[in-house]
Parts: sequence; structure tokens; C-alpha cells
Amino acid sequence: MSRALRLGLVLLVVAAVAVTCHGRTERYEQEAEVPQLGRSPFGSLWPLPQKVAVSPAAFKLSSAGFQIVHAERSSAGPGCYLLQSAFRRYFEYMFGYMKKQVMNIQTVLDSEVLELQVWITSADPECDAYPSVTSDESYELTVDHPTAVLKAPKVWGALRGLETFSQLVYEDEYGAKMINKSDIQDFPRFAHRGVLLDSSRHFLPLKVILANLEAMAMNKYNVFHWHIVDDNSFPYQSPNFPDLSQKGSYHPYTHIYTPTDVKMVIEFARMRGIRVVSEFDTPGHTQSWGKGQMGLLTSCYAGQNPTGTFGPINPILNSTYNFMAKFFKEISQVFPDAYIHLGGDEVDFSCWKSNPDIQAFMEQQGFGKDYSKLESYYIQKLLDIVSATSKGYMVWQEVFDNGVKLKADTIIHVWKGNEEQYLKEMASITAAGFHALLSSPWYLNRISYGQDWQQAYKADPYSFDGTDTQKKLVIGGEACLWGEYVDATNLTPRLWPRASAVAERLWSNQNVTDVGDAYTRLVQHRCRMVARGIPAEPLFVGYCDHEYKGL
Repeated sequence: MSRALRLGLVLLVVAAVAVTCHGRTERYEQEAEVPQLGRSPFGSLWPLPQKVAVSPAAFKLSSAGFQIVHAERSSAGPGCYLLQSAFRRYFEYMFGYMKKQVMNIQTVLDSEVLELQVWITSADPECDAYPSVTSDESYELTVDHPTAVLKAPKVWGALRGLETFSQLVYEDEYGAKMINKSDIQDFPRFAHRGVLLDSSRHFLPLKVILANLEAMAMNKYNVFHWHIVDDNSFPYQSPNFPDLSQKGSYHPYTHIYTPTDVKMVIEFARMRGIRVVSEFDTPGHTQSWGKGQMGLLTSCYAGQNPTGTFGPINPILNSTYNFMAKFFKEISQVFPDAYIHLGGDEVDFSCWKSNPDIQAFMEQQGFGKDYSKLESYYIQKLLDIVSATSKGYMVWQEVFDNGVKLKADTIIHVWKGNEEQYLKEMASITAAGFHALLSSPWYLNRISYGQDWQQAYKADPYSFDGTDTQKKLVIGGEACLWGEYVDATNLTPRLWPRASAVAERLWSNQNVTDVGDAYTRLVQHRCRMVARGIPAEPLFVGYCDHEYKGL
């Protein structure tokens, strides 16, 4: 354990905050609950594996004497580029910031664990495949002298096991690399463990997206939910509809994601066992679409006269659905994941209500004055379009709440309400037989002073009242970082390590709830991310042995 991690912190900290008010200074007492920082029997493992036994017996590791290799019986070999790349990446994580050791007999002999053998046990290791919601991420890891063995059915489990092995490595008080004898059996609690990033409110440079994919892998996340477009800008460059980004982005050259950029993100994510689920939210949140696709949005009226402003997508025109069919066919080909997120939230009906053509359509369809029926009409036709591409879809909870007819494998994304409300929603969705995904307690764009990671850590997707059958329909959750007040300057420290709290809730056993132990491990995990180049913000006072050096 490093010097920083041996610091003792009191349970209750009284911070004096000086506030200047009308020329005088007043002092306010602020109390902040901070868990005791001590030793964890699990070291710095994060998220905590399902079963872990760490022995006091410790072995030295030397960068000159240690290597990661394919086991002889493994179905994956040197031709598995995904694993070869991961071997290099994790070797660098463990030894990269140390001075290179001179290769000689003594440095080789210093290494008591000589190699980590990675053994993929199934016939098809899936080296060239994309991860999916059914991917097997389980693994077993045994660390002993002189060989450690990582056994996994698929490469996805091997990636998670490599992360765990790297987290077992630490420095002793003399700076030597050490690892304890360990025995770990591990698998994720939930199949869908995601992070949502919003690249419309503020454009996110590729290097920021890639850095956060790296951090996601360090926390065993497996879904990047890319909320790529919204009202504010349309940075996705469509090969078939180039005007969407040419006219709808903040800048048509500097603030767009080209097809090459998108491919890079998808492949970078795949190499880390992360799915890329794109979101193209309609019929609301579409102001930027209308700039490059004339006639797509509804013209708003004041009395009998158009105002020159526009509302949601116009749901009564055949041209709307012709465009959507071509656009989502393209999206289904660009993004290989089996699911597309179609949004469907926060539709403002006021513009629809003002438009005389839509009023006539409502009367013709027998919808009366219930504009949620018009929204359902649009959503239903869109879902049919996406189904024709052989893709599954995810939607925000309003689509379910409004009674739209949905396919049995639809994933309903819960985002609204306080704890009582979202748990009731989870119960309703699963009672209806649909898969549920939770985000309500994990909107990390909402920040507060102090240990706000604890609230995220304590929230659980299974907390609602329901049967075991209902609970099995919960596929996981997502930490969401919306972009109104977030761009490249503050995204990463705002997200990490707060998203790490969500990661452990979604990976580890349901009984892993000790906030004190979590704090001890998370402080160390945060320092590890900092040492790997991720500017994760501190949980509280203290320091890291390897501080962040800046960009």
C-alpha cells in the first residue's frame, strides 16, 4: 500500500467556509461524512470480483523478467490481434511509468512471477467479433509462483481478467513491483453496463472520447451510449445526407465526426470489449436535423400564420418516413451493434397543436385532442422502419408510458423521477414483460459538494418490488453525462471516479455494499487511473504517489 493510501482520515470533517457578504465575512460550518481510509482485504480491486481470495504471500514482478503469453491450449494465439494489443496495453499499465530496467540476469531473476498465461477455452475465441449483450465476460484468475493463469471462455472475459491482474500489482515501500498470491472467479452481475456521453451540446474531440473509452475499460464498462446528435448540433457526417452535418453542426469541418472517425471509435471500443450504441433521438430534440433536411420539422403557427419557427419532426408526411427509412438503413450499416437507441423523450406538443395540417390529420385519424396518440403514431412507424433493418431498439421510458406497441425484446430506458418514482417505473416495465435499463439515479451531470459518489453507489436496479422473473428482465444500467455544461475541458474529471461507483454496482455482487471498504479501494483506484493518464477528480483530501502530470 502506498504512502498516500496509509493516511488516516477522520470520519467527520468540519470545514470552515469563508463567505464574504455585504463587506463582512461570516463563517459557516459544513459537515461532510467521509469514510475511514484504511486497509481493504481486497487491496485496490475495482469493481470487486464476485469471488476473490488474496493471500499474504507476495511475489516480485520485474519488467525484464515478466511477460504475458498465450497458453499452449488456448484457442486464441498470436493471430488474435485483440489480445495481442491488450497484452501490450496492460504491460505498459503495469510497468510503463517506471524507468526501463536494464536486461541482465539479475533483473530477470528478480521476477518471481515469470508469466501470465492467457487461456481461451472455447473453440471460437471471438477475436474478430463485436461484443454484444450476450457476450461472455467471465474469467478465472490464479496468481502463483512462477506462473499466473487467466482462463476465460471468450476474449471478452480475458480483457476483464487482464484488468483485474493489473489491479493486483502494487509497489512496496521500496518501489518494487509486487503481486500477492490470489484466486479469483469473476463475472458481471449485469450484461449492460454503460456510459452515455453527449456530443451535441458540446462537440467532444476524438481524443476525449477515446480517453474515456480507455477509462471505461479500466472500470469494466461494456457499453458506450453515444448520444451523438440533438437540438444544438448534428456532428454525425452522413454519407447519404451530407447536408445534415454540413448545415446542422457547429462547424462543417472542425466539429463533425467523419465516417473514418466513427469507425475509429467503434474499433477502439471493440478492442476493449465495449459496444457502441448510437442514439438518434426523434421526434423531439431534432432542431439541428431541420437545417439540413428541409421539410422534416413541423412548421409552427400563430393563428393562421406560420411563425418561422419549427417544432418536432412532422409526423404526417410520407416524405418524413421515406427519409427515416434511408437514414436508419445507413445507421444500421455504420454501427454494427444489434441495438440502436431511438430516444422518444420530451416531445413538446405545442407546435403540433398550432399547425392546421396536423389539426386536420388528428381529426381524420380520430385522435381527438390527445397528441400523445400522434406521438405514438410516429414512434410506431419509426419502430417498424428500424425493425426492417434487423436491428433491435432501445427507447426512453416515455415511449412505454404512452402505450406504443413494442417488440418483445425492446429495452426501455428509465431516466425520470426520484427513487420512489423510478422504482415504480422499473416494476411496471418488467411486469409488462419488457427489458429495463436504469439511469435515473446516475445522472452524473448533476453535481454537488462532497461525497456524492456514495448516492450513486447505493442505488440498485433490483430495489423495486417485483418477482424473480421481473428482476431477470433488468439488463443493467447507464451512467449519463449530459453536455449542457460539459465539454473537453471538464468531462473526464466530472465523470471519474464518480462513474466508477456505478461500475461496481453493475458488476459486483449485490451484497457488496460496504461504503467504507469501497472508499478505501476507490481512493486507490482513482490514483491508478491518474497514473494511467486519466484526470479523475479526488474523492477527498490526500495525494497520489503518481500524480496527474497534465496534458
